[in-house]
Amino acid sequence: MNVDASDAQAQLFQLLDEVERGATITITRHGSPVALLLPATDVDRRRVEETIEALKEFRRGKRLGPVTLRELIDDGRRT
Repeated sequence: MNVDASDAQAQLFQLLDEVERGATITITRHGSPVALLLPATDVDRRRVEETIEALKEFRRGKRLGPVTLRELIDDGRRT
């Protein structure tokens, strides 16, 4: 559901009721999306999924900044 920002301001409590029922609402300004109202549980799930993906990348040895996990392990063994 898309709602213009001025309408969202006037209808905030009704929009929150919709979100509690599971809706995701896009707030727009002059037709362009500027914000999302979504259930807090969706945000928590997204954060968990992002964290899991970051850990998978880490385990695959992708570069995380200047070094890989393998380089950190090897360096730790030398010291």
